[in-house]
Amino acid sequence: MTNQQTSASLTRRLGRTDLEPSAIGLGCWAIGGPFTMFGQTDGWGEVDDEESVRAIRRALDLGVTFFDTADAYGTGHSERVLGRALGADRERVVVATKFGYTYDEERRDLMGTDTSAAYIRRACEASLRRLGTDHIDLYQLHVGDLPVSEALTVMETLEDLVAAGTIRAYGWSTDDAERAEFFAAGAHCAAVQHELNLFRPATDLLATCARHDLSSVNRTPLAMGLLTGKFGVGSRLPADDVRSVATLPWFDGGRPSPALLAKLDGVREILRSGGRTPAQGALAWIWGTGDRTIPIPGFRTVAQVEDNAGALAHGPLSPEQVAEVNALLRDPDEAA
Repeated sequence: MTNQQTSASLTRRLGRTDLEPSAIGLGCWAIGGPFTMFGQTDGWGEVDDEESVRAIRRALDLGVTFFDTADAYGTGHSERVLGRALGADRERVVVATKFGYTYDEERRDLMGTDTSAAYIRRACEASLRRLGTDHIDLYQLHVGDLPVSEALTVMETLEDLVAAGTIRAYGWSTDDAERAEFFAAGAHCAAVQHELNLFRPATDLLATCARHDLSSVNRTPLAMGLLTGKFGVGSRLPADDVRSVATLPWFDGGRPSPALLAKLDGVREILRSGGRTPAQGALAWIWGTGDRTIPIPGFRTVAQVEDNAGALAHGPLSPEQVAEVNALLRDPDEAA
């Protein structure tokens, strides 16, 4: 099975599996609603569950068949909303979720991590119930900095879950190439989830995925909204939005980075080529960077889903356009 590179049916094979979802997914962090991590805001503010359901249904209409969530997102709320929205269409799609954080569901607070075999099995069963399914297509370790010395037990447990039919494949959500390389040795490892956008090329992790025939599932493909083009230097996000409190390269205290806004202005016309919106152009750059990539932009509204899914009709930027964008974004002191 090969990756399809053109038309509105742009798809990706999921690692070494026989699954072939759309080349774009929906990242379901934001629809988890408000929650905290060690008492600090880690959600994206208040959310309308009915709008979330409508957005997911609209994504299905537009050909999106990959959905990425986590038990941590809203301490289970995102999984419940996704499961309700998919309903009888569950078998049409590839569902990815994550494990590794412990939480108090009533208080909506992440409290720590647990990657023991017993906890992974409990977490998996809980996710299955919330999602309303009997299997998870891609089950991902959510603790990105777990020591490699502790990852073998995790991988062995995941292999057991594959053998039991509870999950089909697994991966690691990490931005560390050494960790990704370790997990890639697993017989049923199918993906690495990592940051990738115009400002974060992640060439080492793309190389790992190519070397081991894995999918590259891309977090922050729109730099948490910065690449949509809707922010200016005077923009300010609300206090209950994670972008206002977390240490991020894209936002500082809820304000977009002026330096990155300037860089975006420098490549805006290329991103808008062929009638694309800036968001569609940023997603097209990711597809042009690697044919294993599956960007998972977040959403809270139908309109956001329509904009992001619209990128499928345009396909990837050309190699020449990707090279031009990369040259324009390169810092002056980088080697030519």
